Amino acid sequence: MSGGGPLDAEFGTVAEWTAEVAESLGQEYRMPAACRGSGRPSELDWLLEYLDPRPGDLMIDIGAGLGGPSAYAASRTGVRPVLVEPEPDACRGAVRLFGAPVVQADATTLPFADGTASHAWCLGVLCTASGPDAQLAMLRELRRVLGTAGRAGLLVFLAARDKLENPPAGNHFPSRAQLRNLIRESGLTVTAAIDPASLPDPPAAWREHIAAVDDELRRRFGNAPQFVTASEQSHRIGELLRSGELVSRVIRLVRAGAPA
Repeated sequence: MSGGGPLDAEFGTVAEWTAEVAESLGQEYRMPAACRGSGRPSELDWLLEYLDPRPGDLMIDIGAGLGGPSAYAASRTGVRPVLVEPEPDACRGAVRLFGAPVVQADATTLPFADGTASHAWCLGVLCTASGPDAQLAMLRELRRVLGTAGRAGLLVFLAARDKLENPPAGNHFPSRAQLRNLIRESGLTVTAAIDPASLPDPPAAWREHIAAVDDELRRRFGNAPQFVTASEQSHRIGELLRSGELVSRVIRLVRAGAPA
């Protein structure tokens, strides 16, 4: 779910350019390129270990972007992902890269019946909501589409102080306390959480493929206003993470009252 302006550039136009570049570079570049900003392999593995999907299980990827994490999950577990993404450019990019089933929809109004999915995740998306009410709506929808015994995962960015220095435009980062309240009010329960920094770095080849995609994006589109805007957004988030003003967490969830 994006809030317009800079987020449209980042998750719309630049996402489609990223798909174009990854496709041109080769098959092995697609998944790393499409996971940029939405989960490293170790983070996805940590969530998949808990989700424990069986081949053919339905998993909803909320705010899926280009669908890299879903493609990763499908390649390792045989899970059947359905992508939900509001930006039409990203939807086209996901189909282009992975032939993924994609529904263009907002994370606060998912077009699925109650209890549709065995598994769901929402990676790096919560902070793109327009504010606390939208974040709560997003988490309530996540809970609603989960089956009674369903399991879910989040990757979130959290504000470690009340006022951030030069925050990126359009993002709304909850504090730890605010996230706890949002999760409780949504009817979800945390079963485990981890600092991604404690997990292994991506393999060297994965990092090299991302670097090659970044270089080619800059070569082809470096002067385009949308690319400049998206790069500035990414740079600001990186600076806030390095300074400790933002922290990231990977979280495992179930519906409240369900077995962990």
